[in-house]
Amino acid sequence: MKRTLLAACAALLTLVAPASHAALRAVACEPEWGALLRELGGDRVAVYVATTALQDPHHIQARPSLIASVRRAGLVVCTGAELEVGWLPILLRQAGNPAVQPGQPGYFEAADAVRMLEVPTRLDRADGDVHPGGNPHIQTDPRNIAAVAGALAARLARVDPANAAFYQARAADFARRWQAAITRWEAAAAPLRGLAVVVHHKAFPYLEDWLGLVEVAQLEPKPGVEPSSGHLAEVLQGLKQHPAKLVLRTPYNDARASEWLAQRAGLVAVMLPNTVGGDDRASDLFGLFDDTIDRLLKAVAQ
Repeated sequence: MKRTLLAACAALLTLVAPASHAALRAVACEPEWGALLRELGGDRVAVYVATTALQDPHHIQARPSLIASVRRAGLVVCTGAELEVGWLPILLRQAGNPAVQPGQPGYFEAADAVRMLEVPTRLDRADGDVHPGGNPHIQTDPRNIAAVAGALAARLARVDPANAAFYQARAADFARRWQAAITRWEAAAAPLRGLAVVVHHKAFPYLEDWLGLVEVAQLEPKPGVEPSSGHLAEVLQGLKQHPAKLVLRTPYNDARASEWLAQRAGLVAVMLPNTVGGDDRASDLFGLFDDTIDRLLKAVAQ
C-alpha cells in the first residue's frame, strides 16, 4: 500500500508540474486523461490533474486549489457520463471561467468518443449509483483510449490553433505506438479469454469486453453501496453454481471484502491499477496496461 501511495504521489507531482512556457493550461479530472494530455500536448500544454488513482472519482471534494486551477484553465478534460456529477459542476460554477463550461470548446468529455456499455434501461435511485449514460469507467479498454486520443487531439487543435500541427503530429505518433502496444497486449492476454471473475465495484466492464472476461458476481450489492456481510455470504453461495478464478478491485476499494471472499472461495484477490498511478509500473498509459495484463496473468497462474 505504501509503495502504491508513493507511486500515485509521484505520478501526481509529475502530471501537476506545469510547463512555464506552455501555450495552454488544462485540467484533467482523472489521471488517465492527464497522461493522455501529456502524450498529445507535450510541452505545449501544462496539465493539472484533479484526482489520484487512490481516490474514488465519484466522490471528490471541490477544494479551493481545484477551483483555482479550473479558473485559469483553457481546457477541462473529464470522463463525463456523470462520473464527476457530485463535484465537477461545483468546480465549474465556482471557478466562473466561461471558456470551460459545458458546451464550450474548452470543455471535453471523453465518454462522448466511445461506445458506452451498461446503459440502463431504467433509472431508479433504489438501484444504487447507476449512471444514465452508461458505465463511465471507460479507461480500462485501450481501444477507448485510442478513440479519445483522436477526439482530444482535434479539440486541442481547436482551442489552441497556433499549435494545431504540433498536436496532430504527436497524435499520429501516439496512435502508431498505441496500436502496436494493443496488438502486443492482446496477444499476451489471449489465455485470459473466458476467465470468470468477481469484481468489487462494476469498474471493469470495458476491460472485460476487451479481454473476454466473464463477470459472474459483484461484491457491492448495488453500485456504490459497500459490501455487507449478508451480501458477501450470498456471493459465496452463488460461486458454487458459477465459480470464478479471480476477484478484482481498484486501488481505492477496501481490500477486506475481496480478501474475505478469496479465502473462503479459493479465489485469487487481484488489485488492478485502474488508472495511471495505481501502481509503481502504471506510471503512464503504456505502463498501466502492461501492469494490468501482467497482474491478471500472474494471478491466473497461481
